[in-house]
Amino acid sequence: MRAFLVPYHAQFEHWVAAPLEKVFAFFADPWNLPRVMPAWLQIRFEDLATVPASPAAPNFAGVGTKFIASYRAVPFLPMRIRSEAEIVGFAMNEFFADMQTKGPFRSWHHRHEFVAEDRGGVSGTRLRDRVEYELGFEPLGVIVNALFIAPQMRRTFAYRQRAIEKLLSVA
Repeated sequence: MRAFLVPYHAQFEHWVAAPLEKVFAFFADPWNLPRVMPAWLQIRFEDLATVPASPAAPNFAGVGTKFIASYRAVPFLPMRIRSEAEIVGFAMNEFFADMQTKGPFRSWHHRHEFVAEDRGGVSGTRLRDRVEYELGFEPLGVIVNALFIAPQMRRTFAYRQRAIEKLLSVA
C-alpha cells in the first residue's frame, strides 16, 4: 500500500538580522511556537513533556520532548485538529527535528536548520525549514495538497517570517 503514497517536500528559507544563538534559543523554546503562527490557527498546546536539551539549556526542547498541539485548519470553524509530535534530533545552534507521531498526516518530518550568515555587512542567521510529508489518500492527495495543504503551508511560513522579523531582528 505504501507504493501508492506520494512523498511531498517543502523548503523555506529566511534570513533575520539577529545572532544565531538568539534565534536558535527562540525556536528551541517550544512555548514560542504560538507567537510565530497566524492567529486564525489558534494553535495551543494540549500537552507538553519537555526533555531538556542539556543542563545548560533547560528551556530547550531536546530529543524525546513530546507535545500535543491543536489548531484550527479552517478559520471560523469550531473543529480543531490535533497533532502529536516528538523531537527526534537536536544539535545546539545547528538544528532540531520533529516528527509527527499521530495526527492528520500519514507522516510528517520537519527539520529546522540555523546558520550564522552575514549579509551586506550585517550579522544574522539563516533559517531553513525542510518538511517531508505524506497525506495517505492518493491519488486524491495530490489534489488536496495542491489546493489546500501546500498553499496553507506557504502562507503559514510567510507569516512566520514576518513575525520573526518583528520579534528578533536587531537591525
